[in-house]
Amino acid sequence: MCTVFWDRQGVLLVEFLPQGTTINSLYCETLKKLRRAIQNKRREMPSATILLLHDNTWPHYAAQTQNLITSFKWEEMDPPPYSPDFAPSDYHLFLHLKKFLGGKRFDDVDLKDAVQKWPTLQAAAFYDGIQKLLPRYDECLNNGSEYVEK
Repeated sequence: MCTVFWDRQGVLLVEFLPQGTTINSLYCETLKKLRRAIQNKRREMPSATILLLHDNTWPHYAAQTQNLITSFKWEEMDPPPYSPDFAPSDYHLFLHLKKFLGGKRFDDVDLKDAVQKWPTLQAAAFYDGIQKLLPRYDECLNNGSEYVEK
């Protein structure tokens, strides 16, 4: 499994879950790596401006995770029930990554390399796709919580 954290400036962290482990056991460690990546890649961004959007799975809302996020002084955007309309990684990032990987064959190492290199091949404007979240949110709420894209 691959976890990708990104913002409107690009990818911050690509993390591969070691075989035989679960995200439950490693999510806090992943968030610590994310914090270091933000500190290294977005030096001008104070911690108080971090708004984390993740879904409502158990590892994201465990007490240990919540305590860590609070200690980082990050805010969390409350996710609605899962919808592909509200997951920028689903409607934007992974959609294009899947197109790039489609029809190709990889061994494990080559696949990891391709996934890690692909974000660097994208123009800066590509990451503006995250900006679609608020209009999608408004559109869905204004049409009775129906999917934006059917």
